[in-house]
Amino acid sequence: MIRFASAGTALLLLSACAGSNFRPVSDTPVRIGKAYSIRGTTYVPAAAPNYDAVGYASWYGSESGNRTANGEEFRPGWITAAHTTLPLPTYVEVTALDTGRRIVVRVNDRGPFALGRIIDLSRGAAEELGIKAQGHAPVRIRRIEPSEKDRARLRKGKPAAALTPVPARELQRLRMQLQAKPR
Repeated sequence: MIRFASAGTALLLLSACAGSNFRPVSDTPVRIGKAYSIRGTTYVPAAAPNYDAVGYASWYGSESGNRTANGEEFRPGWITAAHTTLPLPTYVEVTALDTGRRIVVRVNDRGPFALGRIIDLSRGAAEELGIKAQGHAPVRIRRIEPSEKDRARLRKGKPAAALTPVPARELQRLRMQLQAKPR
């Protein structure tokens, strides 16, 4: 009887360990990853230290508890995002071109795979940027290296320090850049 109880206890302990099969939230290792194809389109992840693009953002949030592409647990309220080719994790500054509002986001997942979208924000990031009600919005995405304090806040799901809005002249230039982009 004692042997069966010990075996049962061991199985319970092992199953508890197996229940948390997500990678801990960490900035290391940074993974670029291999090329992959989704719905006939091939994506080639790259280091891209000077990444700076304009396009459209969307947001997602119903996948709570799923595994992100870098193995972490997806938490919709956190300030995270998905990008098709940036290394995981990467930090980007996202600017809403409608308002000039800017936030720092931690990229830990792959996507979006919808035509014309360049980033998928978590629900928390969309709320922080002020675009949740729109569903999708024109944005600028720029790869950055935030302070360790901001990195630590984002690794805990909290927003980084507030950024000042983009000046009107720069915002107009970015909007024109988006309009000139082929569709």
